[in-house]
Amino acid sequence: MIGILIVAHGSLADSLVECTIHVLGQRPQGLATLDFTGHADPDERQKALQARLDELDEGDGILVLTDMYGATPSNTLCRVLEPAHVEGITGVNLPMLLKALNYRETLPLPQLVERIVEGGRNSINHISETMCHAATGR
Repeated sequence: MIGILIVAHGSLADSLVECTIHVLGQRPQGLATLDFTGHADPDERQKALQARLDELDEGDGILVLTDMYGATPSNTLCRVLEPAHVEGITGVNLPMLLKALNYRETLPLPQLVERIVEGGRNSINHISETMCHAATGR
């Protein structure tokens, strides 16, 4: 199974997992978080990240979801990326996470990355009156 790690500022990663538990009714296996708060030494953050990756690694790869490109979570990940084994996607949102959890056992990591990026983009919508009517009848 592909492990999934969310690395983000503050408590965003933990909050996304809480939302996932609410939606799915349980905490999925192979899902972990790493919250970056305050200022820490980049080497210490890299060690913490590597420790989480080692915990999640079952041999099928690890997908790391970060909050924002160019910020500390994604920059730290850049130091440990391993193409086709440790892959990263920025801009994490709940639909991306749920899609990753749904497809991680049926797709290899490179195809999972493509599916998640596409799903993340498709989950961003302007809420129009038409959409509201379709969703609520209002």
